[in-house]
Amino acid sequence: MNETKYMNPYLAGFFLGLILLVTIFITGRGLGASGAVKSGVVAAVQVVTPAHTADTKFYKEYSEEHPGNPLKNWLVFEIIGVVIGAFISGLISNRLKLELEHSPKSTTKIRIAGALVGGALFGFGAQLGRGCTSGAALSGMAVLSTGGLITMMAIFGGAYAFAYFFRKMWI
Repeated sequence: MNETKYMNPYLAGFFLGLILLVTIFITGRGLGASGAVKSGVVAAVQVVTPAHTADTKFYKEYSEEHPGNPLKNWLVFEIIGVVIGAFISGLISNRLKLELEHSPKSTTKIRIAGALVGGALFGFGAQLGRGCTSGAALSGMAVLSTGGLITMMAIFGGAYAFAYFFRKMWI
């Protein structure tokens, strides 16, 4: 049997904490991904309907906070780096496969639909919660924020609760 080798989880957690600490020190804020998605949406709306962005409070406030091109936000570059890094990691460790896995009880269409619906709900929730898991939970806990701790408990608690109901799709 060919066992897949992964990084030691304690060492990976240490490096994640170190990266988070350096990010807070250099930028004055933590890590996060939802801000990059927001920048992408704002840029797309500006291209498609510039008059709408000029008349809408949200877009005006965003433009004041982030002058210039929304895609020049450092969070956009962070996410590009994460995608490139994940690709390189998969390539180096020989785990890069261009296939969609699903359980025998599921289909490719159900897997894709579930991923799209789940991603949309997660993105919507990230906007309601003013941040994604890395922004709200990890960065929040790094600065000993009560909100960060509550967010992390809600994420894991929700995952365990929903896993019970959706497990039959995967086993």
